[in-house]
Amino acid sequence: MKTLKKIWYWIDDRSGFTEIFSPLLKHLVPPGAKWSYVFGSATLFCLVLQVVTGVALSLLYQPSSAEAYQSLQFITHRAAFGNILRGMHYFGASMMIIMVSIHMIRVYLTAAYKYPREMAWISGVLLFFLTIAMGFTGQLLRWDSNGVWSSVVAAEQLGRLPFIGKFAARLLLGGNTINGHSLSRFYSYHVFIIPAIIFLFVGYHLMLVIRNGISEPPKVGRLVDPKTYRKWYQDMLKDKGIPFWPYAAWRDVVFGVGTIITIIILAIVFGPPELTTPPNPAHLNTTPTPDWYMLSIFSLFALMPARIESYMIIIGPMLTILILLALPFVSNKGERHPIRRPWAVFGSACVIIFVFTLFLLGEKAPWSPRFEAKPLTTANIQSSDTEINAGAALFYNKGCLYCHKINNQGGIKGPDLSQIAQRLSKGDMIIRIVNGGGNMPAYGGILNKKELTEVVVFLQSRK
Repeated sequence: MKTLKKIWYWIDDRSGFTEIFSPLLKHLVPPGAKWSYVFGSATLFCLVLQVVTGVALSLLYQPSSAEAYQSLQFITHRAAFGNILRGMHYFGASMMIIMVSIHMIRVYLTAAYKYPREMAWISGVLLFFLTIAMGFTGQLLRWDSNGVWSSVVAAEQLGRLPFIGKFAARLLLGGNTINGHSLSRFYSYHVFIIPAIIFLFVGYHLMLVIRNGISEPPKVGRLVDPKTYRKWYQDMLKDKGIPFWPYAAWRDVVFGVGTIITIIILAIVFGPPELTTPPNPAHLNTTPTPDWYMLSIFSLFALMPARIESYMIIIGPMLTILILLALPFVSNKGERHPIRRPWAVFGSACVIIFVFTLFLLGEKAPWSPRFEAKPLTTANIQSSDTEINAGAALFYNKGCLYCHKINNQGGIKGPDLSQIAQRLSKGDMIIRIVNGGGNMPAYGGILNKKELTEVVVFLQSRK
C-alpha cells in the first residue's frame, strides 16, 4: 500500500489532478437537492456509454454503401457480443433522449432557467436538439430501406425552407440524390461533427452549473430578484451548503449506474432492431417510419391537411426553437414553485399528453408500414409447393408484407390479402402489381417475369 501511495503522490504532484478536480467535487450545493435532480447526470452517463459503444461499433462497421449493410449484419449475428453491443447503443440513444427530455421538463417546472441560469437553459436546449440530430444521423448508418428513405424524406422537408432549402438539402445528403457519398457524410456527422459540438456544449453547460451553482429547490413565496439573488445564494451556501461529493453526488451515481444497467438488460433481452431490406433505388414510392423519438412529428404531419403541411414544416420547428430560446429572457425573475405557476404545469401536461398521443397514433396508424414484420410462417403459407413458397419469400423480401397483412401477419397500410384470390383474378393481380396504384409502388421494373409469376401464384393460393 505504501508503494501505491507513493506512486499516486508522484502522479498527483506532476499532473495536478487534486488541484483541478478537488474544488469541482467539493463545491457547495444547496441542501434538499433530491432525486428529481439526477436526470441531468443520467444523461451524461448515457452520453459516455454512447461514446464507448460507438467507438466499439466503429471498429467493425464499414461506412461504405457496398459494405455497411453486410457489416451490420455481421456485427449483429456473427461478431462476439455484437448483438448486445448494438442493442446497448440503440437503447442508450433512446434512454439519453428520455433523460434529457425529463431533465428539461424538471428545469422548466421548477423555473430553474431564471436568473442567473439563462445561458444554462439555452445550452441545454441546444444539447437537446443535438441529441435528436445524433439519433437521426445514426438511423441512416443502418443502410437499410427504412433508414435510407427516412433520410430522403428529411431532405425533402429541408428542401422546402425558403432561400436556403436546396442548399441545406444538398449539404445534408452530399448531393442532389442519396448515394454512397451520403453515407460517408452522415457517418462524419454522426461520429465526428455532432459529437464534437456536443462535447463543447456539455463542457460549457457543466462550467455554467459550477459557476452559477445548482438551482435550489423552489419554495412558495421565495421570488427570484436579479438585484439580490446572487448575494442571497452565496450566503445560503455558506450557511447551509453541502459538498457535492459525496453528499449530493451519490444519488447521481446510483441513478446513473442503474440507468446503464437497465440499458444493458434491455440490450440482452431484446437486442437491437432488425434491419429491414437493403435499400432499393427502384422503390420510389415508399413510406419509411422514423425511430420512436421522431414518431410524434411524423404523426403530426401525417394528420394535418396537405395544403398547410409545407408551411407547418417550416413554421412549426422554427417557432418551437424560438419559444424555447426566448423563455429565460421573457421570464427571468419572480416565482419558481410549480404551485404558483399553474399555467406552466398545465402547459407541460398538455405537451406531454399531446406528444404521447401522437406517438401512439404513429405506432398504430394505417399510414405506417410495419418494417419489423417477420417473414411469413409455414403455418401462414400452408403449402409445400415450391413456387408458392418462393412467392411467399418474395412477398417479404420485396417489402410487400410491410404494408399488407396475410392471416394477421404483416402491416395494415394496404388491404388485407389473406383472401385476395376471392376478389381479384390472375390478370387483375398482374395489372395491380406491375402498375401499382395509390401509395403502392409499381413493381413492373422491380420484379422479373419469373418473380412476378411466383408472387402471383402465391397470391392465388390466398383463398
